[in-house]
Amino acid sequence: MLGQGRHTALALMSLLLLLWHEATPIEVPQDPKIQQDLKQPPTIVKQSVKDYIVDPRDNIIIECEAKGNPVPSFSWRRNGKFFNIGKDPRVTMRKRSGTLEIGFRSGGRPEDYEGEYQCFTSNDFGAALSNKILLRVSKAPLWPKEVLEPVVVTEGSPLVLPCNPPPGLPPPFTFWMNSAMTPIPQDKRVSMGLNGDLYFSNVVAQDAHTDYSCNARFLFTHTIQQKNPFTLKVLTKEPYNDTSYNATDPYGGRKVAESTPTFLSPSGSESSKMVLRDEQLLLECIAAGLPTPTIKWFKKGGDLPGHKVKFENFNKTLKIISVSEEDAGEYVCMANSHLGSIRHSISVQVKAAPYWLDKPTDLVLAPDENGRLVCRANGNPKPTIQWLINGQPIDSSPLNPSRQVLGDTIIFRSVQMGSSAVYQCNASNQHGYLLANAFVSILDMPPRMLGPKNQLIKVIENNRTFLDCPFFGSPLPELRWFKNGQGSGLDGGQYRVYINGTLEIKRARAEDEGTYTCVANSILGKAENQVRLEVKEQTRIVKFPEHQSAIRGSTARFNCKVKSDPSLPVTVTWTKDDKFLYLGWRLRKDDESLTIPNVNEGDEGTYTCTVKSEIDEDSASARLTVLEEASLNPSVSSALPPDRPDPPMDLDLSDPAARSVRLTWIPGNDHRSTITEFLVEFEEDRWEPGRWQNLSTYPGDLNSVILQLAPFVNYQFRVIAINSVGQSQPSSPSPRYKTSGAAPDVIPRGLRGWGSKKDNMEITWEPLLDLERNGQNLHYNVWWRRKDVGEEWSNMTTEGSKHIIHNTETYVPYEIKVQARNEFGPGPESNMVIGYSGEDKPTDAPTDLRVSKVDSTKANIHWKSVDPNSVQGEFKEYRLYYCRESSLVPGLMVSKENKTKGFYSTTPQPSSILSDLVPYSKYKMFIVVANSRFEGPPSNSVEFSTKEGVPDAPRFFRINRRSFDTIYLEWDKPLEPNGILTGYQLKYQTVNGSRVGRQQLETFLPNMTDFTLRLPDRSTRYKFLLSALTQVGAGEVYAEESPHFTNEAYIDQVDIATQGWFIGLMCAIALIILILLIVCFIKRSRGGKYPVRDKKDLPLDSVDQKDQDGSFDYHSDEDNKPLQGSQTSLDGNVKESDDSLVDYGEGGDGQFNEDGSFIGQYTVKKDKDETEGNESSEATSPVNAIYSLA
Repeated sequence: MLGQGRHTALALMSLLLLLWHEATPIEVPQDPKIQQDLKQPPTIVKQSVKDYIVDPRDNIIIECEAKGNPVPSFSWRRNGKFFNIGKDPRVTMRKRSGTLEIGFRSGGRPEDYEGEYQCFTSNDFGAALSNKILLRVSKAPLWPKEVLEPVVVTEGSPLVLPCNPPPGLPPPFTFWMNSAMTPIPQDKRVSMGLNGDLYFSNVVAQDAHTDYSCNARFLFTHTIQQKNPFTLKVLTKEPYNDTSYNATDPYGGRKVAESTPTFLSPSGSESSKMVLRDEQLLLECIAAGLPTPTIKWFKKGGDLPGHKVKFENFNKTLKIISVSEEDAGEYVCMANSHLGSIRHSISVQVKAAPYWLDKPTDLVLAPDENGRLVCRANGNPKPTIQWLINGQPIDSSPLNPSRQVLGDTIIFRSVQMGSSAVYQCNASNQHGYLLANAFVSILDMPPRMLGPKNQLIKVIENNRTFLDCPFFGSPLPELRWFKNGQGSGLDGGQYRVYINGTLEIKRARAEDEGTYTCVANSILGKAENQVRLEVKEQTRIVKFPEHQSAIRGSTARFNCKVKSDPSLPVTVTWTKDDKFLYLGWRLRKDDESLTIPNVNEGDEGTYTCTVKSEIDEDSASARLTVLEEASLNPSVSSALPPDRPDPPMDLDLSDPAARSVRLTWIPGNDHRSTITEFLVEFEEDRWEPGRWQNLSTYPGDLNSVILQLAPFVNYQFRVIAINSVGQSQPSSPSPRYKTSGAAPDVIPRGLRGWGSKKDNMEITWEPLLDLERNGQNLHYNVWWRRKDVGEEWSNMTTEGSKHIIHNTETYVPYEIKVQARNEFGPGPESNMVIGYSGEDKPTDAPTDLRVSKVDSTKANIHWKSVDPNSVQGEFKEYRLYYCRESSLVPGLMVSKENKTKGFYSTTPQPSSILSDLVPYSKYKMFIVVANSRFEGPPSNSVEFSTKEGVPDAPRFFRINRRSFDTIYLEWDKPLEPNGILTGYQLKYQTVNGSRVGRQQLETFLPNMTDFTLRLPDRSTRYKFLLSALTQVGAGEVYAEESPHFTNEAYIDQVDIATQGWFIGLMCAIALIILILLIVCFIKRSRGGKYPVRDKKDLPLDSVDQKDQDGSFDYHSDEDNKPLQGSQTSLDGNVKESDDSLVDYGEGGDGQFNEDGSFIGQYTVKKDKDETEGNESSEATSPVNAIYSLA
């Protein structure tokens, strides 16, 4: 019955929590005005570690620092009792701090102050506690004196040399060496165990030595203590010869009895081990036998966690870093040889000290608000949660009706002023404890403005603008913006109000000028501030300077005309080659230009005009090139353009010194272009003989310079002259000059330490350049040591530029430095550089990968981070692998492309946003942690689907014209519909230049991909906007305009040669041309007999009269004309007509031919016919002309 009542109460409490509204905790700004007036309980900001081991040679400092308002006071408890600091002269507390300093100059023993310390800090609003700090003094006890008898063992038998180091605090680091301080070689047969003992699986004759010594190194005191050495004597059955030893046959061919494997450590067949979560698990199995057994490991009921298991000490030690609960179980080691095998089982239990799941944090609330403190921890066994208030158990504190404790949660309801306090949460089990302080501060503060009053903000037109209005109050006020004290609050459109009070104007215009007022309101009052906004015209250069060339002695002028807002004063400055231009008496500057009279070579360069107002600026540049002045003889000047200079002559060396010498030369002819600089080159005969290298450049007006040189170099020099045309040929070399040697004065560059393998570190640097050696026999001194462990420096000398340190731990820091040295001495040491040994694969996988707030193109992702120690290298990022598995659109195929995205975060529970996702798709992802070389194991895989979005633009959109009065529109579905298509929408409007008509809208079903639009007028042009639709809305718009159409042609891209009407028209034209050709041919054939032939037989008589133009008029007598085809000559003989071109007589003068025939009448007749308008077409017909030529 009691149990049932408890369950009912819990259910009722859960319902109340669901109905209860919790206010968002107030974030107090770090504004000095607020912090000065803010009253808060104390917060501990610094304290010593829980297990605090100190060096007995130093003073003891126990830290405890806290902040609060009023300034908190401090007190201490030692071993649970009040620690009266004033009674102990050796103990002092720092001012305005709780840090204790215990000094021993006047005597005393540090051991007397060992114990458990806890710091208390308090003010008027509460008290906070530090952790319980266990103070212990480091101890390095001496090795007990003992006389060690020689150890005698038979060859082939196992042996254990005990170390038994003295117990130190912290425990010492043990190792074995001989009297020459050389480490005892260890291998599969001989190795040191975890307890420091030296184990021999079997003894060989070569093991006989007199100086096996165990050493203990104490880290705090930096001391090494050595145990008395063991003397080992090996009894052999046959004579032993050192020369007979080799690695493959350590017994030199002698017969030694073999033995089956047995365990030297641990003993028996079973053992157990307990390890705490996140600590390191070390399991060891060392076996004896001849031949030496091999060790193998496995886990019963499962596989070894390969991502975090390491095998060390020649496979004799199994190491698991950062143990977790799943590493518990039974581990088995097996020792195996050809004589047999044995096994040992180790049962591993994993316990856990408390660790945080949800650590309580400070809570600031306004009066009558609600809140909660949560303290969740886990461990094995499960930790108990205890709440304290101001350092006292909450159960014994006065009853507070606004506070309710529910296990690991404290609920606050309708809090009131005066209930501020510091709450402590203690989570503990038998393996440790956690202590957290979290204050609850009740803050009652009217609204106040934090920024400057009545600001004037000037901005450039069309720029994005932010008006700040920082404010605070408790409870948090509501903030609104007003313009010119009128209207409702500004938000929406081109205005946006941010949660911090800032007003954004997306694009400032002239009409946005005015006074903006921000008003913060709460139940405690109101506060407001004003910002005056002025929108200014952009400052810009409207007439830029231009590149130009000027003859020496002429005047050059650069323009720089500026347009700016009339109310903004501007300044115009000029620079030359990025340096301020000093005008002096010669240069002149006005508002729009820079004038350079009497130009000379020094004026050449790049001139920049910069115009600045108080809120913006603009600049423009141009280059001035100075040309050689014209020759007195213009013809000679034009015939001889500028040319390269002649090489310098007569090089001479003087003023010798250890690292310098003076070089003097005579310049050559400059060939009408002034020499601007000289380049000095050198060659040396030791490192790179025959190669000329640049040494330095000098101005063209110098011909004697001091050269700065390097030691131990045999130089020779040459000089090259340079003008505006180019370089001269090099001069003849100077005599050689040899500098003396010296120690290196350069530190090797590029020093770094990095691991090429997980158990080494390569120290590399850049070797000195040849000219930096300064002498022969160059080598490098290298030093290294582990960082923060108090090791002594190790060092070595090498001639190369690399040294490798082997057998390092994975990714541990080292301090390294390097120094160059030659036969003349050492150079300077480099600064100390931190290097790291090699990285290994991360052992842990991120856990609890999940998504939230998934929309169409992005999703919030969350995961739990890995232990930084498990990264085993430099943390690079969390790398998310994700793939689009499929589209939720039925039938749409997608390519499964794997993508990655990196996130850098060191928080315990990182989160980020995965963007650029494809809407309405199914995704799969997992995450790994990556260092510089490797990726760790994958996390859990997560599948999620994006929501539906707006579609992409249609795949294509074409406009065709099928007739004079219709347009045919055609499109295709989008490549990515991003959802289920619900249709298409087409917006269109007429366009005429810059004028547009009223927009019209057509919608279509998703299966429609064409539309025919009837035109009201043939010349009408349209602008079309087509987009696909889903349930979310319209997608990307595909915009097209119909092209210009004419009345003579359509735009439908119809091939005119295939149209029937065109073919018919062409056939008709061809037929008409054929008929005309036939008619012309027939007419030409009928007119083939020349009419003049009828008149050739008539003699000339006196009756014939001349025409008025002087030509004869022949009369035709048809009755008396001769036979057709005959021609009568002047002498009365008839001869056959020679129908030739000559008969036409074109251009003739009517004279008799050589044969006495008269042909002039053809010409006369032709002229007359043309004059009289003879309608015969014979003379002009192209057919007749061709016929005559034939």
